[in-house]
Amino acid sequence: MTSYILHVNPKGDNIIFTPVENRETLSQIVASQIEDAIRIKKFSPGDKLPSEIELCSQFSVSRTAVREALRMLSAKGLISIVKGKGMFVRESSSDMITDHMQLYLQLNVERNCVIDIVHARQIIEPSMAALAAINHTKEDAKQLQKDIEEFKSCEGGFAQLALLDMKFHLDISKASQNSLMPLILAPIHKLIPEIKSSVYATNTDAKESALKWHLQILDGILKRDANKAKEAMNQHLQIAEEHAEKMLKVQASMSKV
Repeated sequence: MTSYILHVNPKGDNIIFTPVENRETLSQIVASQIEDAIRIKKFSPGDKLPSEIELCSQFSVSRTAVREALRMLSAKGLISIVKGKGMFVRESSSDMITDHMQLYLQLNVERNCVIDIVHARQIIEPSMAALAAINHTKEDAKQLQKDIEEFKSCEGGFAQLALLDMKFHLDISKASQNSLMPLILAPIHKLIPEIKSSVYATNTDAKESALKWHLQILDGILKRDANKAKEAMNQHLQIAEEHAEKMLKVQASMSKV
């Protein structure tokens, strides 16, 4: 199979694309090869991709196939298309990952997933709290203390309480200093605010309980006591499961009325 060399990288490297022969999946193959070039850093964030005409020539495909491939890459968040200027490799961000995961969960979970979410958190967050106790910085500690004060003094509705509640947990994930923790937790937490709002509405002691255990978790973190932080998180999420089950029962009874 013939290979074509495309001189497009500002750094002077050569990009090697393979001409497409399978006519049934032209756009997918084009998109895959460009994505591979981005992944192996032949193109860096901010680099301009070759023009549509250049891509058509190098891949030996029609402009329609190239345009569809570029739309696929844009939908993935890998490139941005600027009218009149061209296509550019996008800067990566955690939102690109968490938004896609959140959308996947929303589209593919067909049944009520409230308890599944709680169980997932029970697996992930206790160890995350232990890591935060060991690895947190002074800035992390200040942020967590601020989170608790804002939650404690919140006079807004249940939705605001839910957001502040989740912010404390997300900031613990950041304090763990494990770069994967926020990426794993964020899409799960993006599903929670509506659930949490209902929990606060159906459990009169939910805020008091959350504040109590947040303080216990924070105490373990500030003292760099990984075991205490882990156990406090375990207890907190066990009560969260009980509150969620009560909320689901209330909703079920109301739906029968």
